[in-house]
Amino acid sequence: MDDYSLPASLQEVLISSLPASGYYIPNFITEIEETYLLQKINNAPLPTWKTLSRRRLQAHPSPLSPTNALFAAPLPTWLSAPIIPRLLSILFDSKDSIFHTSPHGAPNHCLINEYSPGQGIHAHEDGDAYYPVVATVSLGSHIVLDIKLKKNNTTGEKPGDTRGWRVLQERRSLLITSGELYTDCLHGIREVKIDEDLGENNIANWNLLGDRTPFAGGQAVREPRVSLTFRDVIRVKKLGKAFEGLRR
Repeated sequence: MDDYSLPASLQEVLISSLPASGYYIPNFITEIEETYLLQKINNAPLPTWKTLSRRRLQAHPSPLSPTNALFAAPLPTWLSAPIIPRLLSILFDSKDSIFHTSPHGAPNHCLINEYSPGQGIHAHEDGDAYYPVVATVSLGSHIVLDIKLKKNNTTGEKPGDTRGWRVLQERRSLLITSGELYTDCLHGIREVKIDEDLGENNIANWNLLGDRTPFAGGQAVREPRVSLTFRDVIRVKKLGKAFEGLRR
């Protein structure tokens, strides 16, 4: 794939069966861009990585502070371009991007997670440190995201409802979660090496996939995967003010 593909608006790629609102765009970046991003990520100095029990990660431009604030600094150019300009070029309403009402009008933070086959992450929420829009690009492999309602939600569903959804994200694709899907749902990744039960009856975005052929047999073997998760951190501190606080 030597070209990327964008919809005229996000409404064209709405995952209609999910709580409001999720959007899925296949082939958001090219193979060349994917290769370049993976090279930059893999060549990062070891201290850049934080190793957890089931994955390792990088935070750019920096991790959040203990009070969930971000120290003001730009994202690295190799990471932000062309993803953020491309993301902001997609209309959410008639004239603006989905980040147009966020505090900074664009993502200012990116979390890079690296998963080996068989690794995953428990069901969780991203929390109120961020504006409730998340844009995730998948590199190196597909993944299946499991989504379920929180016990206390405002979607109109009963708290005891155990219904869930599965979203299949192809490599080089973009998944956007926002609104109630962000605030009222949990999401996680199962710790399996092979994703099974893949089809139109089990995958919420099946009709939006760029190429269903690799999943036509109902299963797919995972490869090493890197996810780029872009968000807008609400609280941003200037370094000068932070140092002033330390001197007090």
